[in-house]
Amino acid sequence: MNIVLLEPLAIPEDKVKVLAAKLEASGHQFTYYSSRTEDKSELISRASDADIVILSNLPFPGDVINACPKLKMISVAFTGVDHIDMKTCRERGIVVCNAAGYSTHSVAELTFGLIISLLRKVKPCDTATRDGRTREGLIGNELYGKTLGIIGTGAIGMRVAEIGKVFGCRLLAYSRTQKEEAKALGMEYTSLDTLLAQSDIVTLHTPLTDDTRLLLNKERIGLMKPTAILINTARGPIVDSVALARALKEGKLAGAGIDVYETEPPLSKDHPLLDAPNVVALPHIGFATREAFERRAQIVFDNILLWLEGKPQNVM
Repeated sequence: MNIVLLEPLAIPEDKVKVLAAKLEASGHQFTYYSSRTEDKSELISRASDADIVILSNLPFPGDVINACPKLKMISVAFTGVDHIDMKTCRERGIVVCNAAGYSTHSVAELTFGLIISLLRKVKPCDTATRDGRTREGLIGNELYGKTLGIIGTGAIGMRVAEIGKVFGCRLLAYSRTQKEEAKALGMEYTSLDTLLAQSDIVTLHTPLTDDTRLLLNKERIGLMKPTAILINTARGPIVDSVALARALKEGKLAGAGIDVYETEPPLSKDHPLLDAPNVVALPHIGFATREAFERRAQIVFDNILLWLEGKPQNVM
Protein backbone atom coordinates (compact mmCIF):
# COMPACT_ATOMS: atom_id res chain seq x y z
CA MET A 1 0.00 0.00 0.00
CA ASN A 2 1.09 3.56 -0.73
CA ILE A 3 0.48 5.61 2.42
CA VAL A 4 0.74 9.40 2.27
CA LEU A 5 0.76 11.83 5.21
CA LEU A 6 -0.51 15.03 3.59
CA GLU A 7 0.43 17.50 6.33
CA PRO A 8 2.44 17.71 9.57
CA LEU A 9 0.97 16.19 12.72
CA ALA A 10 2.53 18.69 15.14
CA ILE A 11 4.97 16.14 16.54
CA PRO A 12 8.68 15.85 15.74
CA GLU A 13 9.47 14.23 12.41
CA ASP A 14 11.56 11.55 14.08
CA LYS A 15 8.49 10.41 16.00
CA VAL A 16 6.51 10.22 12.77
CA LYS A 17 9.24 7.99 11.34
CA VAL A 18 9.05 5.71 14.37
CA LEU A 19 5.30 5.33 13.94
CA ALA A 20 5.65 4.70 10.21
CA ALA A 21 8.43 2.13 10.65
CA LYS A 22 6.02 -0.72 11.39
CA LEU A 23 4.14 -0.04 8.16
CA GLU A 24 7.36 0.15 6.16
CA ALA A 25 8.62 -3.06 7.75
CA SER A 26 5.52 -4.78 6.38
CA GLY A 27 6.36 -3.63 2.86
CA HIS A 28 4.21 -0.54 2.63
CA GLN A 29 5.46 2.72 1.14
CA PHE A 30 5.23 5.82 3.34
CA THR A 31 5.53 9.44 2.18
CA TYR A 32 5.56 12.38 4.59
CA TYR A 33 4.88 15.99 3.59
CA SER A 34 6.21 18.46 6.13
CA SER A 35 4.21 21.42 4.82
CA ARG A 36 0.48 22.09 4.79
CA THR A 37 -1.37 23.21 1.67
CA GLU A 38 -5.03 23.69 0.81
CA ASP A 39 -4.29 24.15 -2.89
CA LYS A 40 -6.32 21.51 -4.69
CA SER A 41 -3.85 20.91 -7.47
CA GLU A 42 -1.06 20.37 -4.95
CA LEU A 43 -3.22 18.06 -2.84
CA ILE A 44 -4.03 16.00 -5.92
CA SER A 45 -0.35 15.87 -6.80
CA ARG A 46 0.46 14.56 -3.33
CA ALA A 47 -2.43 12.10 -3.00
CA SER A 48 -3.26 10.94 -6.52
CA ASP A 49 -1.31 7.67 -6.25
CA ALA A 50 -2.16 6.96 -2.60
CA ASP A 51 -4.05 3.95 -1.29
CA ILE A 52 -4.25 5.55 2.17
CA VAL A 53 -3.97 9.19 3.19
CA ILE A 54 -3.50 10.76 6.60
CA LEU A 55 -4.67 14.31 7.26
CA SER A 56 -5.92 16.38 10.19
CA ASN A 57 -8.35 19.26 9.57
CA LEU A 58 -7.23 19.86 6.00
CA PRO A 59 -10.26 20.32 3.69
CA PHE A 60 -10.57 17.25 1.48
CA PRO A 61 -13.40 17.84 -1.02
CA GLY A 62 -14.99 15.44 -3.46
CA ASP A 63 -13.09 16.61 -6.54
CA VAL A 64 -9.78 15.94 -4.80
CA ILE A 65 -10.98 12.54 -3.58
CA ASN A 66 -12.15 11.58 -7.06
CA ALA A 67 -8.74 12.54 -8.45
CA CYS A 68 -7.28 9.76 -6.26
CA PRO A 69 -8.47 6.59 -8.04
CA LYS A 70 -6.58 4.17 -5.78
CA LEU A 71 -7.74 5.71 -2.51
CA LYS A 72 -9.23 3.15 -0.13
CA MET A 73 -8.82 4.59 3.35
CA ILE A 74 -8.47 7.98 5.07
CA SER A 75 -7.07 8.16 8.59
CA VAL A 76 -8.10 11.51 10.05
CA ALA A 77 -5.99 13.05 12.79
CA PHE A 78 -9.04 14.85 14.13
CA THR A 79 -12.31 14.03 15.87
CA GLY A 80 -14.69 15.73 13.45
CA VAL A 81 -14.82 14.82 9.77
CA ASP A 82 -17.00 17.66 8.47
CA HIS A 83 -14.01 18.90 6.41
CA ILE A 84 -14.08 15.68 4.36
CA ASP A 85 -16.64 14.94 1.63
CA MET A 86 -18.12 11.91 3.35
CA LYS A 87 -20.77 11.48 0.64
CA THR A 88 -18.08 10.90 -1.97
CA CYS A 89 -16.22 8.56 0.38
CA ARG A 90 -19.34 6.46 0.94
CA GLU A 91 -20.15 6.35 -2.77
CA ARG A 92 -16.65 5.04 -3.49
CA GLY A 93 -16.45 2.74 -0.48
CA ILE A 94 -13.53 4.64 1.05
CA VAL A 95 -13.17 3.90 4.76
CA VAL A 96 -12.77 7.00 6.94
CA CYS A 97 -11.45 6.60 10.50
CA ASN A 98 -11.10 9.44 12.99
CA ALA A 99 -8.85 9.93 16.00
CA ALA A 100 -11.58 9.44 18.57
CA GLY A 101 -10.66 10.41 22.10
CA TYR A 102 -7.30 12.02 21.47
CA SER A 103 -8.35 15.47 22.69
CA THR A 104 -10.91 14.54 25.35
CA HIS A 105 -8.82 15.82 28.26
CA SER A 106 -7.41 18.86 26.45
CA VAL A 107 -10.80 20.18 25.30
CA ALA A 108 -12.52 19.46 28.61
CA GLU A 109 -9.78 21.22 30.56
CA LEU A 110 -9.86 24.26 28.27
CA THR A 111 -13.63 24.39 28.69
CA PHE A 112 -13.15 25.02 32.39
CA GLY A 113 -10.34 27.45 31.69
CA LEU A 114 -12.82 29.52 29.70
CA ILE A 115 -15.57 29.15 32.29
CA ILE A 116 -13.37 30.28 35.18
CA SER A 117 -11.83 33.07 33.09
CA LEU A 118 -15.31 34.49 32.47
CA LEU A 119 -16.75 33.91 35.93
CA ARG A 120 -13.72 35.44 37.68
CA LYS A 121 -13.11 38.16 35.05
CA VAL A 122 -9.53 37.07 34.49
CA LYS A 123 -8.91 39.20 31.38
CA PRO A 124 -10.19 42.49 32.84
CA CYS A 125 -8.44 41.74 36.16
CA ASP A 126 -5.16 41.31 34.32
CA THR A 127 -5.70 44.59 32.49
CA ALA A 128 -6.62 46.40 35.71
CA THR A 129 -3.50 45.15 37.47
CA ARG A 130 -1.24 46.26 34.62
CA ASP A 131 -2.97 49.65 34.58
CA GLY A 132 -2.34 50.18 38.31
CA ARG A 133 -5.99 49.75 39.29
CA THR A 134 -7.65 47.65 42.00
CA ARG A 135 -10.33 44.94 41.99
CA GLU A 136 -13.05 47.61 42.08
CA GLY A 137 -15.86 46.54 39.74
CA LEU A 138 -14.23 43.20 39.04
CA ILE A 139 -15.84 40.93 41.63
CA GLY A 140 -16.84 37.70 39.89
CA ASN A 141 -18.77 34.55 40.66
CA GLU A 142 -18.02 31.04 41.91
CA LEU A 143 -18.51 27.95 39.80
CA TYR A 144 -19.67 26.00 42.85
CA GLY A 145 -23.44 25.57 42.89
CA LYS A 146 -23.99 26.71 39.32
CA THR A 147 -26.11 24.78 36.82
CA LEU A 148 -23.88 23.48 34.05
CA GLY A 149 -25.77 22.66 30.85
CA ILE A 150 -23.88 20.25 28.61
CA ILE A 151 -25.01 19.89 25.00
CA GLY A 152 -23.62 16.58 23.73
CA THR A 153 -22.65 13.75 26.07
CA GLY A 154 -19.98 12.02 24.07
CA ALA A 155 -16.51 11.48 25.49
CA ILE A 156 -15.72 15.18 25.90
CA GLY A 157 -19.15 16.05 27.26
CA MET A 158 -18.85 13.25 29.80
CA ARG A 159 -15.40 14.42 30.88
CA VAL A 160 -16.77 17.96 31.31
CA ALA A 161 -19.56 16.51 33.44
CA GLU A 162 -17.08 14.64 35.63
CA ILE A 163 -15.07 17.80 36.24
CA GLY A 164 -18.22 19.85 36.76
CA LYS A 165 -19.41 17.44 39.42
CA VAL A 166 -16.13 17.86 41.30
CA PHE A 167 -16.64 21.63 41.19
CA GLY A 168 -20.06 21.15 42.77
CA CYS A 169 -22.24 21.96 39.77
CA ARG A 170 -25.75 20.79 39.04
CA LEU A 171 -25.54 18.92 35.74
CA LEU A 172 -28.10 19.23 32.94
CA ALA A 173 -27.68 17.48 29.59
CA TYR A 174 -29.14 17.49 26.11
CA SER A 175 -27.97 14.87 23.64
CA ARG A 176 -29.19 12.77 20.74
CA THR A 177 -28.77 9.66 22.87
CA GLN A 178 -28.99 9.32 26.63
CA LYS A 179 -26.30 7.40 28.51
CA GLU A 180 -26.88 5.42 31.67
CA GLU A 181 -23.38 6.30 32.87
CA ALA A 182 -24.29 9.99 32.52
CA LYS A 183 -27.38 9.50 34.65
CA ALA A 184 -25.32 7.57 37.19
CA LEU A 185 -22.98 10.54 37.39
CA GLY A 186 -25.93 12.72 38.32
CA MET A 187 -26.72 14.28 34.94
CA GLU A 188 -30.33 15.16 34.28
CA TYR A 189 -31.35 14.91 30.62
CA THR A 190 -33.77 17.64 29.55
CA SER A 191 -35.08 19.27 26.41
CA LEU A 192 -32.76 21.77 24.75
CA ASP A 193 -35.06 24.67 25.61
CA THR A 194 -35.17 23.67 29.27
CA LEU A 195 -31.40 23.35 29.44
CA LEU A 196 -30.91 26.78 27.90
CA ALA A 197 -33.45 28.41 30.22
CA GLN A 198 -32.11 26.88 33.44
CA SER A 199 -28.34 26.80 32.94
CA ASP A 200 -25.88 29.31 34.30
CA ILE A 201 -23.27 27.94 31.93
CA VAL A 202 -24.03 26.32 28.56
CA THR A 203 -21.18 24.39 26.97
CA LEU A 204 -21.22 22.76 23.53
CA HIS A 205 -19.72 19.32 22.87
CA THR A 206 -21.63 18.06 19.86
CA PRO A 207 -20.38 17.38 16.32
CA LEU A 208 -21.34 19.60 13.39
CA THR A 209 -24.12 17.96 11.40
CA ASP A 210 -27.11 19.17 9.41
CA ASP A 211 -29.11 18.92 12.66
CA THR A 212 -26.65 20.89 14.80
CA ARG A 213 -25.74 23.65 12.32
CA LEU A 214 -27.01 26.91 13.88
CA LEU A 215 -28.42 24.88 16.76
CA LEU A 216 -28.00 27.98 18.89
CA ASN A 217 -29.74 30.55 16.76
CA LYS A 218 -31.22 33.91 17.77
CA GLU A 219 -34.32 32.34 19.27
CA ARG A 220 -32.49 29.75 21.34
CA ILE A 221 -29.84 32.19 22.54
CA GLY A 222 -32.77 34.32 23.63
CA LEU A 223 -33.89 31.55 25.99
CA MET A 224 -30.72 31.83 28.07
CA LYS A 225 -30.50 33.77 31.31
CA PRO A 226 -29.00 37.26 30.99
CA THR A 227 -26.52 36.18 33.68
CA ALA A 228 -25.48 33.02 31.78
CA ILE A 229 -22.33 32.35 29.78
CA LEU A 230 -21.88 30.29 26.64
CA ILE A 231 -18.82 28.14 25.90
CA ASN A 232 -18.12 26.75 22.43
CA THR A 233 -15.14 24.44 22.03
CA ALA A 234 -17.00 22.18 19.56
CA ARG A 235 -17.65 23.63 16.08
CA GLY A 236 -18.16 27.25 15.13
CA PRO A 237 -21.22 26.91 12.85
CA ILE A 238 -23.24 25.38 15.70
CA VAL A 239 -23.72 28.95 16.95
CA ASP A 240 -25.06 31.99 15.10
CA SER A 241 -22.16 34.35 15.80
CA VAL A 242 -24.09 37.45 14.75
CA ALA A 243 -26.96 36.62 17.09
CA LEU A 244 -24.53 35.81 19.92
CA ALA A 245 -22.65 39.09 19.47
CA ARG A 246 -25.92 41.01 19.47
CA ALA A 247 -27.09 39.31 22.67
CA LEU A 248 -23.81 40.18 24.38
CA LYS A 249 -23.93 43.80 23.23
CA GLU A 250 -27.54 44.16 24.39
CA GLY A 251 -26.80 42.68 27.82
CA LYS A 252 -28.96 39.64 27.21
CA LEU A 253 -26.04 37.32 27.94
CA ALA A 254 -23.21 37.77 30.43
CA GLY A 255 -20.30 36.36 28.44
CA ALA A 256 -18.94 33.83 25.97
CA GLY A 257 -15.82 31.72 25.69
CA ILE A 258 -15.22 30.82 22.05
CA ASP A 259 -12.50 28.62 20.56
CA VAL A 260 -14.13 27.77 17.21
CA TYR A 261 -15.61 29.84 14.41
CA GLU A 262 -17.19 29.54 10.97
CA THR A 263 -13.68 29.49 9.50
CA GLU A 264 -10.30 28.61 10.91
CA PRO A 265 -8.31 31.50 12.42
CA PRO A 266 -6.90 33.96 11.56
CA LEU A 267 -10.29 35.66 11.67
CA SER A 268 -11.35 38.71 9.74
CA LYS A 269 -11.00 41.81 11.92
CA ASP A 270 -14.70 42.50 11.41
CA HIS A 271 -15.83 39.16 12.85
CA PRO A 272 -18.88 40.01 14.99
CA LEU A 273 -17.54 38.43 18.19
CA LEU A 274 -14.28 40.38 18.22
CA ASP A 275 -15.92 43.62 19.31
CA ALA A 276 -18.59 42.06 21.53
CA PRO A 277 -18.20 42.58 25.29
CA ASN A 278 -17.15 39.84 27.73
CA VAL A 279 -15.81 37.47 25.10
CA VAL A 280 -12.73 35.32 25.60
CA ALA A 281 -11.74 34.46 22.02
CA LEU A 282 -9.14 31.77 21.39
CA PRO A 283 -7.52 30.65 18.09
CA HIS A 284 -8.91 27.08 18.01
CA ILE A 285 -6.51 25.77 20.62
CA GLY A 286 -8.75 23.37 22.57
CA PHE A 287 -7.44 20.17 21.00
CA ALA A 288 -3.85 21.39 20.83
CA THR A 289 -1.65 20.14 23.64
CA ARG A 290 1.60 18.24 23.30
CA GLU A 291 0.05 15.24 25.00
CA ALA A 292 -2.99 15.29 22.70
CA PHE A 293 -0.82 15.50 19.57
CA GLU A 294 1.15 12.45 20.72
CA ARG A 295 -2.07 10.49 21.31
CA ARG A 296 -3.49 11.64 17.99
CA ALA A 297 -0.51 10.45 15.98
CA GLN A 298 -0.57 7.05 17.67
CA ILE A 299 -4.29 6.64 16.97
CA VAL A 300 -4.06 7.52 13.27
CA PHE A 301 -1.29 4.98 12.68
CA ASP A 302 -3.12 2.38 14.77
CA ASN A 303 -6.21 3.01 12.62
CA ILE A 304 -4.21 2.11 9.52
CA LEU A 305 -2.61 -0.98 11.04
CA LEU A 306 -5.93 -2.32 12.27
CA TRP A 307 -7.65 -1.60 8.94
CA LEU A 308 -4.90 -3.48 7.12
CA GLU A 309 -5.50 -6.41 9.49
CA GLY A 310 -9.22 -6.36 8.69
CA LYS A 311 -10.14 -5.05 12.16
CA PRO A 312 -10.95 -1.37 11.53
CA GLN A 313 -11.58 0.96 14.46
CA ASN A 314 -13.01 4.47 14.74
CA VAL A 315 -14.90 4.10 11.45
CA MET A 316 -17.12 7.08 10.69
